[in-house]
Amino acid sequence: MELTRSEILPGVWLSHLRSGKFKTACLSLNLLTQLQRDTASLNALIPYVLRRGTRRYGDMEALSARLDELYGAAIEPVVRRIGEIQCIGFYASIPEGDFLPDGQDVLHDAAELMGEMLLAPNTRGGLLLPQYVDSEREKMLEMIRSRINEKRGYALFRCIEEMCCCEDFAVGRLGSESECENIHYKKLTRHYHDLLQTCPIELFYCGRASQKNVVSVLRDALATLPRGEINYDIGTDVRMNALEDKARTVEEKLDVNQGKLVIGWRLGECMEEPDLAALHVFNAVFGGGSTSKLFMNVREKLQLCYYAGSLIDTHKGLMLVSSGVEFSDKDAAQAEIFAQLEAMKQGEISEEELEAARSGVAGDLRSLEDSQGELEGFYLSQALDGPDCSPLELAELCENVSKEDVAAIARSVDCDLIYFLTGGGESEEEDDDD
Repeated sequence: MELTRSEILPGVWLSHLRSGKFKTACLSLNLLTQLQRDTASLNALIPYVLRRGTRRYGDMEALSARLDELYGAAIEPVVRRIGEIQCIGFYASIPEGDFLPDGQDVLHDAAELMGEMLLAPNTRGGLLLPQYVDSEREKMLEMIRSRINEKRGYALFRCIEEMCCCEDFAVGRLGSESECENIHYKKLTRHYHDLLQTCPIELFYCGRASQKNVVSVLRDALATLPRGEINYDIGTDVRMNALEDKARTVEEKLDVNQGKLVIGWRLGECMEEPDLAALHVFNAVFGGGSTSKLFMNVREKLQLCYYAGSLIDTHKGLMLVSSGVEFSDKDAAQAEIFAQLEAMKQGEISEEELEAARSGVAGDLRSLEDSQGELEGFYLSQALDGPDCSPLELAELCENVSKEDVAAIARSVDCDLIYFLTGGGESEEEDDDD
């Protein structure tokens, strides 16, 4: 697979990955905008409303019938947060002509339909339909409110919210309940038109069609795209150090049977010139898998928790450790998590730990080539702020990460916030992780 990248319209970039490996092609369209508290829900709602109907296919039933005519092609709304950039749009799965009767090519028709969803929604008097906006707003409100039902994810969200309280990264990809409640169809219509005028757009294609063919198809599909002054001034503010000299602590009470401990670090000075391969291997050694220090020591050896793992956000420069603990074991588990990180700072990393981490990360990266969805996410991240390399190239770099590379990152990180979800609060549905 070889990636080719080109600007096909003003502010519209296509990443084309030609591959004959799959029976379907994938095509995605993402409008890029700055993640902000007062517009996150407005942005997130737009693709869901646009998916309800177009001028030619006025409702979801008509759209579904048209997709059935395209041999079961699928186009779904997508909302993502990558660093402090919000990405909204559509992801399509399109049958390849080689596997259709008479070799029929449905790429043009599927791209045309995606263009219609974006540029020619079903409107009345030029305004998005109130019933569509109201219906999708209520669904989104339910998604926002349901965060609390899955306690592990909720604790991670709350740690980020508190840790990045002065930053836009504290905003979830769907925005806030209060913002979402106040969305009106007239307000949403104005915002939709503003985004079309100003947002950079990232397109991704993976399939058998040539770049020339895909460019032609997409230019036709987006021929009526209105463009004004495109806002390229979007990005992510990476803070190197913790907000205060001493790590802040936040404790929240709910009626839960198992504590959720989340510790947040800034990745620190290593983010000045981030080594993505070393960051991934560092995370794998610390808590990114079943051979990591957190899993083998905090969970298995000392049995201080039900689960313990780390994850990193290389866009924002954060690391989070998430653990499920008995309330009485919270302090011991927390101390051991810090002890394992301290051991890494001192270079106490065995060859077995390092090799397991390197091979595990490299294997995961190589497996991305088996999934178009994973490839789409990888290359979208690359387009925003990642290094110019393929998953296979990054895998090779990971295999050459040294123990000192990993220890240097451990010495760079700076603990910012410790969040603990404990019992004794209002009753909520519980879903313990054993």
